[in-house]
Amino acid sequence: MFPTDVAAGPVLRADDLDPRTPVLIGVGQSSERPEDDGYAALSPVELAAAASREALADAGATGGAGAGAAAPRGIAATRQFENSVPVTQAPFGRSTNLPRSVATRIGADPARAVLAPTGGTSPQQLITEFAGEIAAGRARAVLITGAEAGSTVRHLQRAGQSRDWSEDPGGQLEDRGYGLRGLISQRAVQHGMTGTIVQYAVLENARRARRGLSKAEGLAEMGALFDRFSAVAAENPHAVVREHLDAATLTTVDDRNRLVATPYPRFMIARDMVNQGAAAVLTSIEEARRLGVPEDRWVFLHGHAAIAEADMFARPDLDAPGAQIAVRAALEMAGVGVDDVDWFDFYSCYPIAVLNVIDQLGIALDDPRGLTVTGGLPFFGGPGNNYSLHPVVEIVHRARRERDGVGLVGANGGSLSKYAVGVYSARPAVWSAGDSARLQAEYDQRPLARLTDHPEGWASIDTYTVQHAATGRTAIVVARLDDGRRFVANAVPGDDALLDQLDGPEESVGVRVFARHVGPTNVVALDAATVEAFAPRPPGAWRSDYEHADVRREGHVVEIALRADALGGPAHRELSEVFDAFEADRDAWVAVLSGPAGGSFCRGEDPAQAFSGAPPATGVGGLSRRRLTKPVIAAIEGDAVGTGLEIALAATLIVVADDARLALDHITRARYAEHGGVARLAHRLPAALVADLAITGRAITGEDAVRYGLASRLAPSGSARKVARELAAEIATHSPTAVRVNLEVLADARSMSEVDAVAYVSASYDDITFTDDGWEAGLAPGEGRDPVWRNR
Repeated sequence: MFPTDVAAGPVLRADDLDPRTPVLIGVGQSSERPEDDGYAALSPVELAAAASREALADAGATGGAGAGAAAPRGIAATRQFENSVPVTQAPFGRSTNLPRSVATRIGADPARAVLAPTGGTSPQQLITEFAGEIAAGRARAVLITGAEAGSTVRHLQRAGQSRDWSEDPGGQLEDRGYGLRGLISQRAVQHGMTGTIVQYAVLENARRARRGLSKAEGLAEMGALFDRFSAVAAENPHAVVREHLDAATLTTVDDRNRLVATPYPRFMIARDMVNQGAAAVLTSIEEARRLGVPEDRWVFLHGHAAIAEADMFARPDLDAPGAQIAVRAALEMAGVGVDDVDWFDFYSCYPIAVLNVIDQLGIALDDPRGLTVTGGLPFFGGPGNNYSLHPVVEIVHRARRERDGVGLVGANGGSLSKYAVGVYSARPAVWSAGDSARLQAEYDQRPLARLTDHPEGWASIDTYTVQHAATGRTAIVVARLDDGRRFVANAVPGDDALLDQLDGPEESVGVRVFARHVGPTNVVALDAATVEAFAPRPPGAWRSDYEHADVRREGHVVEIALRADALGGPAHRELSEVFDAFEADRDAWVAVLSGPAGGSFCRGEDPAQAFSGAPPATGVGGLSRRRLTKPVIAAIEGDAVGTGLEIALAATLIVVADDARLALDHITRARYAEHGGVARLAHRLPAALVADLAITGRAITGEDAVRYGLASRLAPSGSARKVARELAAEIATHSPTAVRVNLEVLADARSMSEVDAVAYVSASYDDITFTDDGWEAGLAPGEGRDPVWRNR
């Protein structure tokens, strides 16, 4: 309830408010289960339309045409599962314009149709957004809706039946795209974290350990939490699971409740195979009165806020404190505190989504007000991006019955990746646009964890999960190296010792593991020998012959000539071995990398080897992710395009023929230069020029490359290799120790301001002073001879 003290101020009446103040006037839900009487196997569009019709009728409009008078001028819909990521398919087809398909069924012709991006925050963010549009006079009545019919799809497929749910209503659609940035990352996908179950399991274990709970205590806490959620769902006619599952049932692993991913048995996971729809109608006060909607139907949005998290691996404690920041901001806007809220619904796809928020707000797990009004996603059901519209419906009904009551909906998206909050009451309130942008900007200033994708050595486990499938157990571990850098890894396949530790009763967070980068992924084990047996370190020795390059030595200079001007996975991996050997050989001081004799430097990837495996840890050409300690010179004749240019840019120096062509042409294949091309150009060229090259894919000449500073020397056509050899020979006359130190100081200086770089004293200077080469530099002139460098 609202505070009753004098400081809270006088109670407003609707007549005191701006007529453009937004109000919710109608809400509705629809649902069906295959086992229910009257089951009709409705499509998502039909479920959304049924909920929308109920919402329009719920408004109680009396303005001439009855409920139809409230037909919205705008319809915004949440995305369905089958349209939430690019690779998903709709088995029975789908509408090309869901908002207008719904509009057709409810007799509306909206001027604006919107399809929201992916994420469980969508319903609340749509309500907040269109409340603002109404308050600004840009909209009068908006319907927000969405639905899922996954249960029907599964039911019909199991029965060998099909439906045709495809339709194309035409008309305008503002499709806002998938919006997946921040919800998934390449490092997560590479390590098998493609589903939310493993992502949340990793976060759940991190929170439990940080709270000082044992594995058994953590399981009991999750069971106690969801026992109460299940009890609410058992009384909800729209719930999927109307059986009360108590804590003992929820935490006991058996054939019905198998372990999916540590610590989650099946019953603690959101049930997304549901048939559920929900809708809400939002208008201005002025429009509500015009439609004849009684004031006792009106519910106001008193407070709102939204915030987005950092990449899950970069979060300092791997939880998401931004959620409570958004909750507190929304409550402050509403002029109430946590203790004043009568009804909560915290998004509950997994226990941590609730526990993470109530931890930080000081709300007890057994708070008598309850933490859900629906029963939560594992029991009420998880209709994808649309779930949070259902608790809005429930809270609107409660607010109408208790006019001074306050309800809070917390909507979550991704892996605790974003959070949106709405505070609702039937008590009239002045609309506030809020300041979530400022909130976000301030939140983004917090320090984040340092990450690495190439760990090597001992580390301590931050969190983990073990996936249990019919094919066996696999593990995902998030750990920190001793220098504080965090990484994600998989357990070495078949390493039962680590799997047993993670699955066992003893604490696993803090356990020491040995890590190594292998191909695109990282692996860990309890001992270095297991990792070494699975992925031996390259020996760093020259081979007598190579398949993809000609390697020859002349003094201290190594020449590496590619045998083909298009490369695949095997070539990249072999070149990594070549440069490993170059780095390990104390008598190899400079390398020259060129294309095949008489051909181009490199035209990029070989399409015939598109599926020949990922590049090695050191990147394409064995260079793009390598921090060189010795100079490598790229000699460019002909074309250096795509991946070829990325390899050249990773070299220390570039010698280029005047008629050579250089281009990052990835854009022509709907790609980007993921191996460092754009990133390196951004450090070396003006921003406008980099943008031009990156988004057109146009080529520049060798003369351009020298003029822009990408290449250091220009050679006549056909003589780039000759000039590169001469340059290498010149460098080889100097102390290799001094060359290495200069390269290290240059690399350090690039990350500093000019003033800091000048004042910086590199530890590498000791290598000049206290090495054989350092002494030789002083002795040789005094003895009247040329120095003899030993690279030590």
